[in-house]
Amino acid sequence: MHIPDLPHPEIKPRSRWLPSLVWLIPLISALIGIALLVKSVTAEGPTVTVAFDNAEGLEAGKTKVKYKDVEIGTVRTIALSDDLKHVRVTIQLDKEAEKFATEGSRFWVVRPRIGASGVSGLGTLLSGAYIGADIGRSTRRATSFTGLENPPIVTADQQGHQYTLRGDSLGSLDIGAPIFYRRIQVGQVVGFSLDPKGSGVIVNVFVNAPYDKYVGTDTRWWHASGVDLRLDSGGLKLNTQSLATVMMGGLAFESPPGANAGAQAPDGATFRLAPDETDALREPDGTPLYVVMHFNQSLRGLSVGAPVDLRGITLGQVTKIGLEYDEKALSFSMEVTMALYPDRLSRRSNAMLPEPNTQGANDLIQHLVLHGLRGQLRTGNLLTGQLYVALDMFPQAAHATVDLRRTPIELPTVPNTLDELQVQIAGIAKKLNEVPFDKIGANLNGTLESANRLFGQLNTEVVPQARSTLASAQKTFDAAQATLGQDSPMQADVHGAMQELTRTLQSLNALADYLERHPEALVFGKKGDRQ
Repeated sequence: MHIPDLPHPEIKPRSRWLPSLVWLIPLISALIGIALLVKSVTAEGPTVTVAFDNAEGLEAGKTKVKYKDVEIGTVRTIALSDDLKHVRVTIQLDKEAEKFATEGSRFWVVRPRIGASGVSGLGTLLSGAYIGADIGRSTRRATSFTGLENPPIVTADQQGHQYTLRGDSLGSLDIGAPIFYRRIQVGQVVGFSLDPKGSGVIVNVFVNAPYDKYVGTDTRWWHASGVDLRLDSGGLKLNTQSLATVMMGGLAFESPPGANAGAQAPDGATFRLAPDETDALREPDGTPLYVVMHFNQSLRGLSVGAPVDLRGITLGQVTKIGLEYDEKALSFSMEVTMALYPDRLSRRSNAMLPEPNTQGANDLIQHLVLHGLRGQLRTGNLLTGQLYVALDMFPQAAHATVDLRRTPIELPTVPNTLDELQVQIAGIAKKLNEVPFDKIGANLNGTLESANRLFGQLNTEVVPQARSTLASAQKTFDAAQATLGQDSPMQADVHGAMQELTRTLQSLNALADYLERHPEALVFGKKGDRQ
């Protein structure tokens, strides 16, 4: 059977303008991966690094970062710093937490703590530690931070004002110590440090709103720590703000009595921190006048800060106590330096006193000293023996002048009454010591022996004669008694004579009365006799 030849097929190559379907799958996968990567990158927030002293309670990949108990990030890595003194914790923040990567943001580890401000972080006992965050107020970006070792007392969302106080001592204050206004807690201490010169302390405080409106430009601040116990003429007074201030210290502020606080103080304003309420509310003292006094007596009981008093008005306080040796007199004198505030007298007088360290002030001091102005140590408390310096006028004091060229000016002094009494007693004791009691005793002994011999002679010679004389006198007295007795004849005769004399006087009295009434009877006689 003959099979006819079939035509040869024509082979044409496939057009290459469309890709193979096999390559669509990896292409789609790549696109999906890129999309997921882009989404992941765009969904993540910034990465920041925080340095802590240690990594106690922190775990990479597990420890969360929270703000107001809302998670805003996760700890990615934990590593030691190059100097091995800190740990560097890398935190991946969420997209919505970008504002935490700015200057001023703060991070700290939240764990159970017991501090001055109370107990915190108890919830981490079960959930574990986490990193707390507080947003900064700046808009400048930052990715490196130093972690806080303790949670901040004031966070950025709290309303109020911060102020700076400058004082001499920190006292018993600590971070978190309360601040009181009229015994209501209105804020807390947020920090403290030494001033740059080391001569005082700087205390940073925060007053919550709306109480910050009571802090004015003339507000006074003072330590309200511990217990203020005073014994004065009004009795025993105990004053304290609260039990918290007794345990951990505290501060208080108020306006001066009878004055307003002034305009509201701006944020960051600086105030003076006084040691107590009395010092804080006292009127400004002005420029001090420094003077020095020398005392020739013991200063036991006098301390720095003791008042300088002028008839009940406190003019200043003692600032320094020292010892000075006089080479010429070869003796010691106690040197006391004081700060006086003349403005305290000006507020109580109608006339203004001249400014310290001026010619007018020097002339006034010289005038007062010439008229008896002196310093004197006096006892302020008999129970404790504390002393104070009293300024007063002593017109009878010895003449003295002031060297106005000396700085500080030296004011003359007088001993106090007790010292004068001691000097007088010492003088009397010295005079008594000079009395020759031995010679007096010997002379007295000889005198007593002579008297004893005299009494013996009297007993042997004079007494017998005296006895006979006394016997004769007794006989004479007996005879006189017998003569003057009531029953004696002499006594009867005397009695009769006295009766006759009485009758005679009565007759003469009647005659005198008649003649006074009838004086003509001396010439004509009685009427009956003329007839």
